[in-house]
Amino acid sequence: MKLFKRLLAASLVVALASPLAGAQSGRMASLSAPIVIGHRGASGERPEHTLASYELAIDEGADFIEPDLVLTKDNVFVARHENDITGTTDVGAHPEFAARKTTKTIDGRSHTGWFTEDFTLAELKTLRAKERLPQLRPANAKYDGQFTIPTLAEVIALAKKRSKELGRTIGIYPETKHPSYFASIGLPMERHLVAELKAAGWDSATAPVFIQSFEVNNLKLLHTLTRIRLIQLMDGSGGPADNATPSYAAMITPAGLKAVAAYAWGIGPNKDMVDKGEGTPTTLVADAHKAGLRVHVWTFRAENFFLPTSLKVGTDPIARGNVAEAIRRQLATGIDGFFTDFPLIGVTARNAYRTSAAK
Repeated sequence: MKLFKRLLAASLVVALASPLAGAQSGRMASLSAPIVIGHRGASGERPEHTLASYELAIDEGADFIEPDLVLTKDNVFVARHENDITGTTDVGAHPEFAARKTTKTIDGRSHTGWFTEDFTLAELKTLRAKERLPQLRPANAKYDGQFTIPTLAEVIALAKKRSKELGRTIGIYPETKHPSYFASIGLPMERHLVAELKAAGWDSATAPVFIQSFEVNNLKLLHTLTRIRLIQLMDGSGGPADNATPSYAAMITPAGLKAVAAYAWGIGPNKDMVDKGEGTPTTLVADAHKAGLRVHVWTFRAENFFLPTSLKVGTDPIARGNVAEAIRRQLATGIDGFFTDFPLIGVTARNAYRTSAAK
């Protein structure tokens, strides 16, 4: 078991490295907060970024589904966690694409594999998705080979179709992945994304859309192009790949949050920046609200591997622990929404918290 845990930890470190004032205050739509965002769909139960994963998230009650967006060679948005598709598709089993394996530097890091920008959409559609974390989620791996890579257009169509069927609005929460890198290879994202969303009828603060990014200049440009609500993602260490600000730590100071509020509607911090899980929160939510920013934290995962000691159930790292309590503790801090790989658990925990708070 110890060896398994070490191997699992090593693989996951690699796989997971990679969730009311201000400029947009006059354009905000009221939401039934806190919202539940299906992180890459219901990625704890189906291979991430597949229509099956998004569909399950909707069935489980998610308010929004999240497609990470990268571009193809022919400039089409597709949903993948990274533009490196080595670990999320069966591309390595396609001899016709063997020569396209290459090494690239993206956001200062070297990656060897196959990349979406080297394939047309038609070529990508010949591939099939597979589970990114098979050691952690072996049940998901049983679906390997069943699903194609969806386009943004397909995700939008799914959200609209299911909204009509269910009589409730299903929103989308796209993330622009590596926008500076894509711009550097002649595939800028911002105007293209705004145009596609506008074609879908979405170009206002009341649209069921949030656009998120870990970069800053990407969001600042989007702020000049659309009225859709923007979310500045941030992590507990490091800083934006575009080097627009020294660090994420600088962004959560009062001055930093004020600067973010000039172009964004909210922030998307790593949940550990709000509460590491033991019920001792920081002041980030209160500070962000004071600056006029909403807070959508990422990402709640049910497996013991991701939970603090007090919320683990048993010793098996892939068994489910008490993630509902982790969510409840964060809801108590006043967060406005959260990402989860398990939307049904998230929705149930959110609804229980609402009921308790109303008493």
